[in-house]
Amino acid sequence: MTAPDPVRAGRALNGAAAAILVLEGIAVLFVPRGIAQSGPGLTGPRLTLLLVLAVVLILAGGLQRRPAGLVIGTVLQVPLLLTGLLNSVMWILGGIFVLIWLYLLQLRKDLLGTPFGRPTPRETPADTPPGE
Repeated sequence: MTAPDPVRAGRALNGAAAAILVLEGIAVLFVPRGIAQSGPGLTGPRLTLLLVLAVVLILAGGLQRRPAGLVIGTVLQVPLLLTGLLNSVMWILGGIFVLIWLYLLQLRKDLLGTPFGRPTPRETPADTPPGE
């Protein structure tokens, strides 16, 4: 199954990817609160790591219009999942976000024919009026 208008579907899916990355960044900002109440507590390097990851995830959301945006977002799923090493709840939350990201890539593949490629406009025959 392919989208009737691949360019429009590609824009919509890029918007969904951006929204997911921003939500991931916001979720990472809640991790320091959980770390501060458990184990060795919130140290400077841990806080720095989490803040940098949150900022990078939010900035990657803004890169979804660019060709490499999806690749960057996909790579960032690994450090998001690894935040589970700092707080065990993030294994579950990070896993949910990774599954949503994989679903988005699968949906992109189904609608556009490729999970990472740019959508190409569909050719319409010259004798067919638009909308048919």
